[in-house]
Amino acid sequence: MIRDFVAIDFETANGELCSVCSVGIVIVRQGKKVDSYYSLIHPEPDYYSYYCQRVHGLSAADTDTAPIFPVVWEEIERRIAAAFPETFLPERQLFPPFVAHNARFDESCLKAVFRVYQMDYPDYLFCDTLTASRRQFGRSLPNHQLQTVAAACGYDLTRHHHALADAEACAVIALYLL
Repeated sequence: MIRDFVAIDFETANGELCSVCSVGIVIVRQGKKVDSYYSLIHPEPDYYSYYCQRVHGLSAADTDTAPIFPVVWEEIERRIAAAFPETFLPERQLFPPFVAHNARFDESCLKAVFRVYQMDYPDYLFCDTLTASRRQFGRSLPNHQLQTVAAACGYDLTRHHHALADAEACAVIALYLL
């Protein structure tokens, strides 16, 4: 059972995985939420597709003055280090696992934006609540979308596609299923 992790969710500005425009994290330590963080991010490349705007409601007006990804990631690493001082060792690349719903997407975004900013990418471990949901619930759910799985785990996701709300739902699902 995973009891120590960082639930993470990205939203993107356009079809490029590196175009993260917001991030939400929830840090869980010994099965309890100990911290959360949300930030808008100035995306790269800096444009919004109509489809992405319809999904999350963000636009260039929201992120024009937002910090770039490396600044945001520095704050995220600081928070993780504060929550896991005995295990967070960036120089040895030891981090608590990240948990995401459809982790392939969020991990791909993270790798892509690290490449864009020429940052060294540690081998983060990602766990996937979507895969866990399919294994646990099978065909008993109409689908395995985040809001459906969250409801099955007793959580009411009211702000779907807000990165922090999605990370909070993911944390609840992880504690329930992993």
